[in-house]
Amino acid sequence: MTHLENIAPIEELKAQAKRLREKLRAADVSLSHSEALELVAHQHGAKDWNTLRALAGNRMLLRVGDRVEGRYLGQPFSAEIRGLTMLGDGAHRRVTLQFDDPVDVVQFDSFSAFRQRVTGEIGWDGRSTRHTSDGQPQLVVRPA
Repeated sequence: MTHLENIAPIEELKAQAKRLREKLRAADVSLSHSEALELVAHQHGAKDWNTLRALAGNRMLLRVGDRVEGRYLGQPFSAEIRGLTMLGDGAHRRVTLQFDDPVDVVQFDSFSAFRQRVTGEIGWDGRSTRHTSDGQPQLVVRPA
């Protein structure tokens, strides 16, 4: 079975099936859309399309300009995605967020450090691989 981080989003998997079907049609090979989906699933190491779709469906699709919310260093935020870059094999993304309101990243009463724009690395689940000293992800992002 292919690792989850290597699986493309559902929209891309469907596009792969469509391209496969069109290429085969050009070679006089008739294939239904569902048969093409099954072939794509097998190419990714899944038992069938339903299995692959379930795996890919657990992935969050984000785009520049999307509204998101979440937590940064334990503080809640709402923001707009200003930058998004795939990293390495696509398992992680670098995301730049512009917070609606500045977030105080220090938890001391006598000191504050506000951030309005931050960049962090997240997986397909929207959680950073880096953690704070209390074990919580530094950044958690989800669609607003």
